[in-house]
Amino acid sequence: MGLNMIGERAADRMVLRIGGADAHSFLKGLVTRDPGEGLTYAALLTPQGKYLADFFLLDRGDDLLLDVKADAAPALAQRLSMYRLRADVVIEEAGLAVVRGLGEAPEGAYADPRDPSLGWRGYGLEGGDPVTDWDALRVAACVPETGIELIANDTYILEAGFDHLSGVDHRKGCYVGQEVTARMKHKTELRKGFVTVNIAGAAPVGTRIEADGKPVGTLYTQAGGQGIAYLRFDRAKGVMLAGEAQVSWAGARK
Repeated sequence: MGLNMIGERAADRMVLRIGGADAHSFLKGLVTRDPGEGLTYAALLTPQGKYLADFFLLDRGDDLLLDVKADAAPALAQRLSMYRLRADVVIEEAGLAVVRGLGEAPEGAYADPRDPSLGWRGYGLEGGDPVTDWDALRVAACVPETGIELIANDTYILEAGFDHLSGVDHRKGCYVGQEVTARMKHKTELRKGFVTVNIAGAAPVGTRIEADGKPVGTLYTQAGGQGIAYLRFDRAKGVMLAGEAQVSWAGARK
């Protein structure tokens, strides 16, 4: 069995446990998607509808596991604690390793809900050292990453493609930031957002993209001749420049 079938440790992730009698109702009123069968991808927003954190949720019946970027975990736990008030909710580190892989998922693992190309994730499983180019996979699928494309207090999740990543449920009840998100969904047409672009050359993450000397957007993660870019759609035409790199977009958003 190859290493990908065993799985690879995701050392940059942390698992929080949300327990207590009110754990499920507590999260239901806060996050963009309710936990369901298997693994759920969701986010916590500001009241103004801006991104604060994204994570995976796993409902274990008596409690829930929350899989989040490790360096974002303390701020997220603190934010959740602010909303706890008198609810019977416990928020603590679960002490479980995150393992991910491609191919057939082992027992106790779950399909990554964002895109089939991203394989599976498991908790408390054995895993080896990373060998997969996960950046190349997520760039091809236009999956933004915490702290790179997804910036706290700045990003709007619909511009980040959460509709396509199964990261928001427009039919669920209220959650923090729902009013702004619903208005963007139903009353406006998105004019900016993340897309996968082709790139010749390379440029630092955060490099401005220009067309005919005018700003078009920003270039982020790059891998395998492609990159994730935040573009203003009406200006993103033809060959664009990001520093010394040439950028092109087919005009179709995933």
